[in-house]
Amino acid sequence: MNDRKIRQLVTAAMFAALTCVATMTLRVPTFGTNGYVNIGDTVVLLGAWLLGGLYGSLAGGIGAAMADLLSGYSHYVPGTLVIKFLSAMIAWALLSVLSRRLPKMISYIISAAAAELFMMLGYFTYQCLFLGYGLAASVSIPGNLIQGATCSVLAVICIGGLHAARVPQKYFAGQY
Repeated sequence: MNDRKIRQLVTAAMFAALTCVATMTLRVPTFGTNGYVNIGDTVVLLGAWLLGGLYGSLAGGIGAAMADLLSGYSHYVPGTLVIKFLSAMIAWALLSVLSRRLPKMISYIISAAAAELFMMLGYFTYQCLFLGYGLAASVSIPGNLIQGATCSVLAVICIGGLHAARVPQKYFAGQY
C-alpha cells in the first residue's frame, strides 16, 4: 500500500470518527419521533468534498451508522449506512460535475442541498418500507429538513473558510 492510500485511509477513518462524534454530541430531540436532529451531516458533506467519492462516502456512512449503533438506534444502522453513503456520493458527484461549469461556492450549495434532500427522502422511505411505519414516517420529515438545511449551511461555511484560508487544492477531493 502506497503512502497516498494510507493517508486517504487514515483521513477517512478520522472523518468517520468525526461524523460519529458530531452526530452524538449535539442532539436536539424531535417532536413525536423519538429521534433527534444533529450536525453529523456537516461532517458527512465535508468528508465527501475533501476525500472524494469512495473514501468520503465510506467515512460518512460508517461514522453515522456507528453513531446510531452506539446511541441505541440499532434498527437504523443498515438504513443510515446506505443513506449517508449515498448522500456523500451525491454531494461529491454533483460537486465534481457542477464545479466545471459554475462558481465553486454555488456548486457546494447545490451539491449539499441535493445530498440532504436525498437524506430526507431516504429516511422517509426507510421508515415507511423497512421499519413498517407507513405514512406515519412523514412525521420525521420536518426534523430531517431542519437538520439538512442546518448541516448544509454549516458545511458550506466550513468549506468556504478552508478556501478563504487558501488551503492548497491538493487537499480537496482526495488529491493529496
